[in-house]
Amino acid sequence: MVAGLTAAAVVAVAVLAYQASANAPESVASSSSATPKASASAPAQPTAKPKPTKDALAVPADSDTGERVVYALKDRRVWLVDGNEKALRTFTVMPSPVSPPPGVYQVTSRSGTVQGSDGIPIEHVVRFASVGEVAVGFSAAQDGSMQAPDPQSKTGGVRMKRADGNAMWTFATVGAKVVVVP
Repeated sequence: MVAGLTAAAVVAVAVLAYQASANAPESVASSSSATPKASASAPAQPTAKPKPTKDALAVPADSDTGERVVYALKDRRVWLVDGNEKALRTFTVMPSPVSPPPGVYQVTSRSGTVQGSDGIPIEHVVRFASVGEVAVGFSAAQDGSMQAPDPQSKTGGVRMKRADGNAMWTFATVGAKVVVVP
């Protein structure tokens, strides 16, 4: 009796295993040592090679040319680009509630240290745009914080880490080009 139950269980497991392998996708059903089988739904010609993935740190293609600061609004990222189109540095930023529209700007003024409109002492302020009566610029909090600003506030401070603020300060002097991309 035990032998009969064992045989029935083995047959049931074998049937279930066959059904599972017959219904599994080919990438799962075939092992690395097995040769791939032709599928009725598979295309007759070879599939195209996958497109290379975009380098997330590459300078955006539509960001003008020459020495410039590139600020990508959606990516929350800045690039410092030299005259040979090489990114000298790239880093993430915390955008402000007020952002300038995409376009080409110039650094209009700089301040070594000031009080941020949110009450936090900031340094290396590099202003490049105005939206209404709000000045927009890059800065670093002296305490190193990059907290999200109050979305209801009317501020234009794009915050970065202190080391990135130092690099921005050295790179973006008055008159330097700043390109804002979506």
